[in-house]
Amino acid sequence: MNANKARNVVVVGTQWGDEGKGKLVDWLTESAQGVVRFQGGHNAGHTLVINGQKTALHLIPSGIMRPGVKCFIGNGVVLSVGKLFEEIAGLEKAGVQVRNRLRISEACPLILPVHQALDVAREAAREQGGQQKIGTTGKGIGPTYEDKIARRALRVQDLKHPERFAAKLRDLLALHNHVLVEVLGSRTFEFPEALKPYIVNGEVQFDAVYNEAMEQAQALKPMIADVSRELHETYNAGGNLLFEGAQGTLLDVDHGTYPYVTSSNCVAGNASAGAGVGPGMLHYVLGITKAYCTRVGSGPFPTELDWEKEGTPGYHMSTIGAEKGVTTGRARRCGWFDAALLKRSAQINGLSGLCITKLDVLDGLTELQLCVGYELDGETIDILPLGADDIERCKPIYETMPGWTDTTVGVTDYAQLPANARRYLDRIQEVTGVPIAMVSTSPDRDHTILLHNPYSAV
Repeated sequence: MNANKARNVVVVGTQWGDEGKGKLVDWLTESAQGVVRFQGGHNAGHTLVINGQKTALHLIPSGIMRPGVKCFIGNGVVLSVGKLFEEIAGLEKAGVQVRNRLRISEACPLILPVHQALDVAREAAREQGGQQKIGTTGKGIGPTYEDKIARRALRVQDLKHPERFAAKLRDLLALHNHVLVEVLGSRTFEFPEALKPYIVNGEVQFDAVYNEAMEQAQALKPMIADVSRELHETYNAGGNLLFEGAQGTLLDVDHGTYPYVTSSNCVAGNASAGAGVGPGMLHYVLGITKAYCTRVGSGPFPTELDWEKEGTPGYHMSTIGAEKGVTTGRARRCGWFDAALLKRSAQINGLSGLCITKLDVLDGLTELQLCVGYELDGETIDILPLGADDIERCKPIYETMPGWTDTTVGVTDYAQLPANARRYLDRIQEVTGVPIAMVSTSPDRDHTILLHNPYSAV
């Protein structure tokens, strides 16, 4: 039993990702002694703005910006060691201490150049064959998770054993190079510049991958850890933990808009499996949601607007919200807030509370639409269906609400928000059944309204 009454919080995205989780993780880290990333890879991106300075993170937990806090990459994450060191170098250049605070699970599967080659080649083959692309980031995330499930992945722990690593790598390349050349026709593709040093005549070369991995292993070894054990030790010593999810609930491989999803479980329950702690150690689930909706890549989006047409609400969201992906730079599709979608997210995650982000982006819109359900094949439903095909046929049912012209930027007191902004937030709570715990009124760390502290036991 933990006599110190430590509490642990899970932060998850409730839409299609890009909800602003990074800022909130950074903000909540003030009350935490350890921050854990539990799924995904460097296909995720979190942007933090602290004292006007912007920092983009892709693998390292957002808590790294708080001095003295330990950061953990759990076993549920697929790891590109090269990208990790790029990120470390950028943080160190900015004066952030990383290596003595970052702990990496030795059970993390490794993303290798062959995984990225497969990812790129598959999307190219789909396009050439006239099929709709999945919309992956092309970073090798999906193929690495496939190897994990097939029990052939190379893991961080293999880097400590060069002969074992070499043997497993040879087997892996034999399999994947056959698929690249014979099935996908990789010899006809133009691969990204970053991949070209590894590829000859469509095949990924053993020596290039192995030599690089062995070089990286030496620098990585001091950070390799038994993350599960260290998390338990921190918690049992009275330390609060913060579990940081990537992507969003509707991109979850089981519960999202399949097949237009990521390759991991993004929901709160995976914080347990992806970090190596029991579900009883997860005390509060904070769902992050934009005050409107966005989506990157392909897939159904019931409340999508014409976000490319000047003078429209969608264009306002796109431009004022600077809606471009942190990792890819791709434009995000924009639409009205979908409360029926959020009901599904609340159900899947067991949300304790909501944090509404980017409320300030809606400043200046005179009228808002709030989706409270859908018409599907002549019936009215009040929760997002499970299948992508059904979601494609959903016609949103909107409630019209008045907007506001006063600015909400930087407001830190709920009572100081414009009356119509408060009515909008109150209606979101009513329709979804989830209380709002926090509201973000700009990307800046300090521009946050706190209604209930997730670390409070009350």
